[in-house]
Amino acid sequence: MSSVAVPFYQRRHKHFDQSYRNIQTRYVLEEYAARKQAAYYESTGLGKTTCRLCARRARTLAHEAIQESRKRTHEQKSDASEEKRIRFASELSALEKEIHTARHHAREHLDRLAIQRMVEENMALERHALEESISRAPEILVRLRSHTVWEKMSVSLCFTVQGFPTPVVQWYKNEELITPASDPVKYRIESKYGVHVLHINRADFDDSATYSAVATNVHGQASTNCAVIVRRFRDNEQPHPAGIMPFHLPLSYDVCFTHIDVQFLEKFGVTFGTEGETLTLKCSMLITPDLKRLRPRAEWYRDDVLIKDSKWTKLYFGEGQAALSFTHLNKDDEGLYTLRMVTKGGVSEYSAYLFVRDADALIAGAPGAPMDVKCHDANRDYVIVTWKPPNTTSESPVIGYFVDKCEVGLENWVQCNDTPVKICKYPVTGLYEGRSYIFRVRAVNSAGISRPSRVSEPVAALDPVDLERTQTISVDEGRKIVISKDDLEGDIQIPGPPTNVHASEISKTYVVLSWDPPVPRGREPLTYFIEKSMVGSGSWQRVNAQVAVKSPRYAVFDLAEGKSYVFRVLSANKHGISDPSEITEPIQPQDTVVVPSAPGRVVATRNTKTSVVVQWDKPKHEEDLYGYYIDYSVVGSNHWEPSNHKPIKYNRFVVHGLETGEQYVFRVKAVNAVGFSENSQESEAITVQAALTCPSYPHGITLLNCDGHSMTLGWKAPKYSGGSPILGYYMDKREANHQNWHEVNSSLITQTIYTVEDLTEDAFYEFKVAAANLVGIGQPSDPSEHFKCKAWTMPEPGPAYGLTICEVRNSSLVLLWKAPVYEGKSPITGYLVDYKEVDAEDWITANEKPTSKRYYKVTDLHEGHTYVFKVRAVNDAGVGKSSEISEPVLVEARPGTKEIFSGVDDEGNIYLAFECKEATDASHFAWGKSYEEIDDSDKFKIETEGNHSKLYFKNPDKSDLGTYSISVSDTDGVSSSFVMDEEELERLMALSNEIKNPTIPLKSELAYEILEKGQVRFWIQAESLSPNSTYRFVINDKEVENSDRHKMNCDRSNGIIEMVMDRFTIDNEGTYTVQIQDGKAKNQSSLVLIGDAFKAVLAESELQRKEFLRKQGPHFSEFLYWEVTEECEVLLACKVANTKKETVFKWYKDGSGIDVDEMPDLQKGECHLSIPRLSRNDEGVYKATLSDDRGHDVSTLELSGKVYDDIILALSRISGKSASPLKILCTEEGIRLQCFLKYYNEEMKVNWSHRDSKISSGEKMKIGGGEDVAWLQIREPTEKDKGNYTFEIFGDKESYKRTLDLSGQGIFLRPYVHGEFSWIKQNLLEIIRGMAVKKEIIGGLPDVVTIMDGKTLNLTCTVFGNPDPEVVWFKNDKAFECNEHYVFSLEQGKYASLTIKGVSSEDSGKYSIHVKNKYGGETVDVTVSVYRHGEKMPEIKPGQLAKPRPIPPSEDVLKPEGTAK
Repeated sequence: MSSVAVPFYQRRHKHFDQSYRNIQTRYVLEEYAARKQAAYYESTGLGKTTCRLCARRARTLAHEAIQESRKRTHEQKSDASEEKRIRFASELSALEKEIHTARHHAREHLDRLAIQRMVEENMALERHALEESISRAPEILVRLRSHTVWEKMSVSLCFTVQGFPTPVVQWYKNEELITPASDPVKYRIESKYGVHVLHINRADFDDSATYSAVATNVHGQASTNCAVIVRRFRDNEQPHPAGIMPFHLPLSYDVCFTHIDVQFLEKFGVTFGTEGETLTLKCSMLITPDLKRLRPRAEWYRDDVLIKDSKWTKLYFGEGQAALSFTHLNKDDEGLYTLRMVTKGGVSEYSAYLFVRDADALIAGAPGAPMDVKCHDANRDYVIVTWKPPNTTSESPVIGYFVDKCEVGLENWVQCNDTPVKICKYPVTGLYEGRSYIFRVRAVNSAGISRPSRVSEPVAALDPVDLERTQTISVDEGRKIVISKDDLEGDIQIPGPPTNVHASEISKTYVVLSWDPPVPRGREPLTYFIEKSMVGSGSWQRVNAQVAVKSPRYAVFDLAEGKSYVFRVLSANKHGISDPSEITEPIQPQDTVVVPSAPGRVVATRNTKTSVVVQWDKPKHEEDLYGYYIDYSVVGSNHWEPSNHKPIKYNRFVVHGLETGEQYVFRVKAVNAVGFSENSQESEAITVQAALTCPSYPHGITLLNCDGHSMTLGWKAPKYSGGSPILGYYMDKREANHQNWHEVNSSLITQTIYTVEDLTEDAFYEFKVAAANLVGIGQPSDPSEHFKCKAWTMPEPGPAYGLTICEVRNSSLVLLWKAPVYEGKSPITGYLVDYKEVDAEDWITANEKPTSKRYYKVTDLHEGHTYVFKVRAVNDAGVGKSSEISEPVLVEARPGTKEIFSGVDDEGNIYLAFECKEATDASHFAWGKSYEEIDDSDKFKIETEGNHSKLYFKNPDKSDLGTYSISVSDTDGVSSSFVMDEEELERLMALSNEIKNPTIPLKSELAYEILEKGQVRFWIQAESLSPNSTYRFVINDKEVENSDRHKMNCDRSNGIIEMVMDRFTIDNEGTYTVQIQDGKAKNQSSLVLIGDAFKAVLAESELQRKEFLRKQGPHFSEFLYWEVTEECEVLLACKVANTKKETVFKWYKDGSGIDVDEMPDLQKGECHLSIPRLSRNDEGVYKATLSDDRGHDVSTLELSGKVYDDIILALSRISGKSASPLKILCTEEGIRLQCFLKYYNEEMKVNWSHRDSKISSGEKMKIGGGEDVAWLQIREPTEKDKGNYTFEIFGDKESYKRTLDLSGQGIFLRPYVHGEFSWIKQNLLEIIRGMAVKKEIIGGLPDVVTIMDGKTLNLTCTVFGNPDPEVVWFKNDKAFECNEHYVFSLEQGKYASLTIKGVSSEDSGKYSIHVKNKYGGETVDVTVSVYRHGEKMPEIKPGQLAKPRPIPPSEDVLKPEGTAK
């Protein structure tokens, strides 16, 4: 497979039909014919021109000239002499010859121009090809060499570099660009034949630095560096004689400015984004000089690849700012971004990394999207798509990918593969020639499918061979001629076989075949057929029998794993198919690329406060690698996070976004098209801290005092120490208007204050200071202002110095300073603190009265605003000089700000503690009281370990009250304070006392409980007790001993101590205390039993004692209680214990004995008294007694009042649950609605309602009931009586309802009646219209029933028998089974019913019910007549009760006793 990028003809592709080629061909032929004809006329003298138009015009002019000549000759024959005619002819001949010569010269000139243009084009192509072949990134052949020289000597730094195009070289001093135009005396740069030299003239001490050179061209950059050390000689020591000193100065200081300097101001940093977001990288800069016509060029690079405007990226440069905007972030955008400002004088650049995280998955646990989708080897009907796999650190592994395609201009995505492809490469077939496509890829794992990748660049389905068979010829006047080789082919009918058939790519699942078209191929379009054969089979199988292949590439799928195949190809056109090509060598489908091996040893090193440099050994086989993924994890968490989301190709990576002070481990895995390697071994744990560097520069140099011969200077320490403690400072000085700096001190200054001696009075001096640590000397500070060496005599104090700002919060901060060195004529009495916002002009004094302390907390500041501060000292003479203005401070609390906290350790020591994760090895935790550093070792002890520090109080007392502070050096101003007030100190001392004087922790304080015999148990439980622990009980300040009266015990395993008093009497009132000691720990607990508390214990003790005595004989374990059974019987029950055969049990009511049929079995422990049908007659006091020779016991229950009401409610609940649906009974007076219950009592709370209105019993509607039925009698029903009727019975917790609807259309009903009456009134029929027809015969069945078809018939009767009879229904003397049409039911064992749903004429006939048990039975017949809807209802006669026919008993019953078997 070819891995080159999409060729230019793919990107510039335009759709056109095939006829365009034929038109161009015809045009070429016509042009050719015209040229031949013109050449013919020119050769015959008719006109020698370069085109047909000129030839035609020449012929016309010549013809007209001849005709005119002939005419004039004819007219002048008579007048002109022969001499004139000859002269005219000679002049005409000369003119024609002159015209012919001019045309010939013009044609030669045009031909020369055409040849020259062709030669130039060929030379340009050859030059471009040559440049492409020799182009390469800069390579340094000879590197820079370090130099050590004496002061005032010249230094030349040189190196050699090669590369094409010629690299641009820039020189840097300590990473700052060197511009000779800014100091032409000092620097001179030369470049000749790849050798680049930097001349430093008359080097001084300031020229000691690290010099580097950077060579850059379009292919990359290279750099080299060296160190230059300038030594200073002492006294009369001379490094060289003055006359020998090399001394080269330019003759003129006037240098033309040709360099454009670009200085970056605000830079973009390491950036984190998420897929789908919009993002802009900005960089503001200062361009000097800013010329509109001569501006630098801004170029953006991602991983050294130039970025251009596209759908995904937008570039902007102007108004001193360069920006790169992303319209829709993808992981393809992750990488190292570099902004290069290109000028004629050099290149200025800045780089930072952009990380792009995966967007949230559409399905939880699905992988991230693939990336870097590219198309290769595009042809007429297929293309190979490749991509890079996503990192699956926290998701399950990817099992495959789906490739989707979409035609350009459409939005219809089509999935190309049915099953996931396992490698990151897939040949897509089935493309349409001439159309353009884009592709995307989705990853699949066990959880689901990822989001789709970013779409690929468009690719056209064209064969690149077509371009080779097309030739374009440029002619004059900008015209072009396109010639196709197809038009030049001979008349070939059947094409020849293809050649060079071979496998261009082999995979485990497919083989890509490539071949060359036949030569000659003919003019007709070609297609190809591919055949395969398994080695040894001897048979050939056509692969693409359905679809012909148009391009000389094809991917063959469906190959058996582990088998070898041979292939051949046939070409075809409309005339026929060629012979097969030569057979390929045997090809076995297999993956040529395997899963990479794991990377080697991983090493992590410190970089910055939030990043770590990770390096690893490459795997043994690194061919075909896409790159590496790096994961990191907090030590101990075992939770891994991905660092990069796009594979990197190098074995070194800077992991950003880490937390300062946290410990991490790292691992790496390699990735290629097949998948991921195993994870490498984890790196050693590393704490995130900045790497060791030189310290930053000091600042704020202030003149503190001057006596005319010396100056005392103060300055602020560097903001960052470089990761190593600052060892001291070096100071340089120089007089005003002098160029050279002179060293002040030869040994390190350990403080930030120093007195410079031996100065000239009234002279002006400036100073600069540099800090030094273990790594080296840092950058010097900016030169101070010019200080005049004149003695201070003013009465006011000098300036305070060392302003330090700490504890910056959202609305306040603390300002610290040091006292002035010069106090003035009187002692300092206080200080004034001034502040203002940065952009404001007026200063605000924070304190109205001067503060005597050297710290001040400034409050009421505005969050998010920036302020500056200064301090003025005050004495009796007035206000002195102000201090140096502080650096601008943003008033805003840092994220994750921590404060000092207090505590007590395991030994009872009180401490203050602070944690700072940003602390480095060089950080110093400075504790202070009242913001003065603590150095009292008698009162305090400081312990610092890692990023934790503690301040211990050795002998805490009230003198320790106050404000304690801490500041951490080498951080971004981390500090905090803590106010130790009396309340906090008392709390800590109490806690300390508890630890130093421990107490035994108790699970339970001293408590008591009453035992079964009336004994009182006092007990206490501790958390734990050792075997050596001791205890004692004290009652009323008198210790008691272990005895029969006071039984003591200690269960040390459970920590329980107890004392049992056998007899608790009135003499035991008082205070009870238990004291425990276990080693040094002690504790005690007391219980006061006096007054009512004692009386309650005494009463309970006596009660338990009596209860114990009662239980010595027969007794009730549970006293009398009542319950209701499901049969609505009331049971009075009790439970007895400790009985024997002689024990007598009796029931009493109202003092009179109750005779029971059967005495209870006391051995079962339960006794019951049944009340079958409860009524008011059963009210009274019930009593049960137990007695024998050991004693007696009594239990009483009063069944009246609330007890009686509760029983009625319980009965109502059971009856309500068993209530039957409301039934209709037609009586002589009207209609009776009935509800059958297990038990009914008029004292039950029931309610009848009509249309949701309660019914009161009266003449019209009468309410009543019996033992098992509740009814509502409706006398002479009318239209007003239609509607819903509800019967409701109320139980103890809920109510139960039964409802019947007496409204709507109905049918005739013939019921059974108990009296004699002939007809039911018509209004009764109207009332029950619309009901489901139910023929309900209570107590019996009618002999005849008439009903209209479509209605529901219900036959019901009451049956009795003991034992319960068997009920069978018959139709026309034949038994029939229950189904959806016929429904049988037997309710409460006595109401038998037959329901026929939707009666029809087929249901007419005789129905019989057969009721029988072993003692006999009865049979009742009913005749059912069904008439159709619309027919006249048959005349109805008064109904009569069907007479039952007896059924004899079984033979066993009739046999005499003793004969039954």
